[in-house]
Amino acid sequence: MTKKADRSGLSPAEWLLGLAALALWFLVYRNLQGAASWLTSRIPGVESGTRLFSSVEFFLYDTPKVLLLLTLVVFGVGIVRSFFTPERTRKLLAGRRESVGNVLAACLGIVTPFCSCSAVPLFIGFVTAGVPLGVTFSFLISAPMVNEIAVVLLYGLLGWKVAALYMGTGLAVAVVAGWVIGRLGLENHVEDWVRTIRAGEGPAEEEKTFRQRVAYGLMAVRDILGRVWIYVVAGIAVGAGIHGYVPEGFMAGIMGKAAWWSVPAAVVVGIPMYSNAAGIVPVVEALLGKGAALGTVLAFMMSVIALSLPEVVILRKVLKPRLIAAFLGVVGGGILLVGWLFNLVL
Repeated sequence: MTKKADRSGLSPAEWLLGLAALALWFLVYRNLQGAASWLTSRIPGVESGTRLFSSVEFFLYDTPKVLLLLTLVVFGVGIVRSFFTPERTRKLLAGRRESVGNVLAACLGIVTPFCSCSAVPLFIGFVTAGVPLGVTFSFLISAPMVNEIAVVLLYGLLGWKVAALYMGTGLAVAVVAGWVIGRLGLENHVEDWVRTIRAGEGPAEEEKTFRQRVAYGLMAVRDILGRVWIYVVAGIAVGAGIHGYVPEGFMAGIMGKAAWWSVPAAVVVGIPMYSNAAGIVPVVEALLGKGAALGTVLAFMMSVIALSLPEVVILRKVLKPRLIAAFLGVVGGGILLVGWLFNLVL
């Protein structure tokens, strides 16, 4: 081993294996479109130019594309996440001034490994550690809504402009909503049992080698893909049906700019449709392709990911009804403004 390999913990052979795997990933990814078209044309009974052909081709192309993107991104972000354990995240936020804390908490939500439901236990840790309530809500909103899966899938399927818009507005909603909730003075509406807990210092964290961080990234791929692949396939199947069988421009009539009510309707419909970014992004892609307005679709996506019913049920064990209502109202209002603003200016 070289000295550099000694410090990283990886042997030269492991470095070469990693580079070869990355090269293979890019080779497969670049040839997906042609492979999907060729494979679809070889399926008996699926004739070129038909709606069925369009749906099947969409499914066979988007499924491996999304899974490949997820594999690469989850691995990379898994390495980044190895630096942000729950204890370290809590320490970063504890004692911060509220306005700074809101921004920092929203940004940390992007790279920390928590969905809308699994973020709740950490939310409790924040409250018991003395992190301001508004700051904890900025994290709770950002963690599921502006995660790496949502941003990268939007980039891969719809381009960097849509991904950047979603990331920017999602962060804005998380920061502003957390700040507003912090101004409402609802600290006493956290359940009593939560406020009586006092979070102590966690165990000392050992510094990881690069090899350990790579192992953490691989574990993240196995764990996250193992949990979300079924949502990916289901979401792409729904998107394929919309792509092939919904008439061109049909969605413009019910989710278009002209229908002002479409944004609140999309939010109301989206809340009970619990999913994650991996499952909902392909549906978003198909809706936009059929004429739905960008603002309406982004509002729908945000409500599905950030305001899920399971999250509300879990939060009820931690928060009193008035604080839950404030959370839903403030975040829902922010999502509505995002939808209307995009429909107005784009």
